Amino acid sequence: MICPNTAKLNGFLVLAVSFCLSQPKPRARDLGIPFDGSPGKWNAITDVAGVEVGYSTIIKGSGKLEVGKGPVRTGVTAILPRGKQSSDQCFAAWFTLNGNGEMTGTTWVQESGFLEGPVMVTNTHSVGVVRDATIAWQMKTQGKTFQPWSLPVVAETWDGFLNDINGFHVKPEHTFEALDGAKSGPITEGNVGGGTGMVAHGFKGGSGTASRVLDARNGGYTVGAFVQANYGRRPNLRIAGVPVGEEIKELTPERGKLDEGGGSIIVVVATDAPLLPHQLKRVATRIALGVGVVGGRGENSSGDIFIAFSTANPKAAQDSVATVKMVSNDRINGLFYATVQAVEEAIVNAMIAAETLDGVNGNKVYALPHDRLKEVLKKYNRLK
Repeated sequence: MICPNTAKLNGFLVLAVSFCLSQPKPRARDLGIPFDGSPGKWNAITDVAGVEVGYSTIIKGSGKLEVGKGPVRTGVTAILPRGKQSSDQCFAAWFTLNGNGEMTGTTWVQESGFLEGPVMVTNTHSVGVVRDATIAWQMKTQGKTFQPWSLPVVAETWDGFLNDINGFHVKPEHTFEALDGAKSGPITEGNVGGGTGMVAHGFKGGSGTASRVLDARNGGYTVGAFVQANYGRRPNLRIAGVPVGEEIKELTPERGKLDEGGGSIIVVVATDAPLLPHQLKRVATRIALGVGVVGGRGENSSGDIFIAFSTANPKAAQDSVATVKMVSNDRINGLFYATVQAVEEAIVNAMIAAETLDGVNGNKVYALPHDRLKEVLKKYNRLK
């Protein structure tokens, strides 16, 4: 189900409302899938105070591929660490498990230790337009606080099995729409935003999120994850430790050739824990463990690229001499565990929310069937 508000934009049908105020579709926990850890209020990256997420979803046409005309199954996702009203930078770090992909701006994140704006996610061939449009949006919204140059973080995964990816259907206005529509609260998942045309483990993939709240002994911090899942081989799929991909062998993608184990996954992790860039690098590397739990193996043709940021230590980039806080390395394990748990659940949420979708030349990807999944989990005594 898509959130009901739609609009026409340059001839495209845009399904672009960032959020439904209620969750109209079941999420993984609603099906009885067990996960470790305690989720936040919305079980989303937006449980980290200040974080906002927005989408622009473009769905148009069907049938035979006509480059430049469609079918179109794509979009843009925007994740704003401190919301639309703030240009305050965050400590950040990035990590790549396998580099057949792109995340712009990361050399400066590594050099400076700061994330200077939103994290954007789209399809592979729309990185450039989204990057340029993000700079334009920053200039317009941040005005005098905007520095004379910008190196936005824009990541991608490939949706060419379903989408006319060489038709360049993502325009600047779609980027503006995702950014302007970003909000806190519950997040729509599945076939939305940059995740619209994505495939995960041979089932329909897309956008997903989850969060964890640490207990008081570990600081009470929140960790949130957002994924754009477009990766993985079917036989490797594990949910709650169960070999789901080996049990559900039917409903494989139809017609066109899809590189099994190809594709990519982008993961964004946010936390309110006071972590310095070198500690966030450690968190970013643990994202790979969450991907691995579900069945990602960092295959050769996959772009597995991750970024982590902290909303603590505000104004650390503005003061000539900044006094900052940090979690002791002896207390960081809880954040590692929370990261792995949130990433695992975010991927599963993306697949649970995704719906069967056809695209170019009638190529079709099936949603992970909820009833069959519950049967398999019950067989292994893993259904709550």
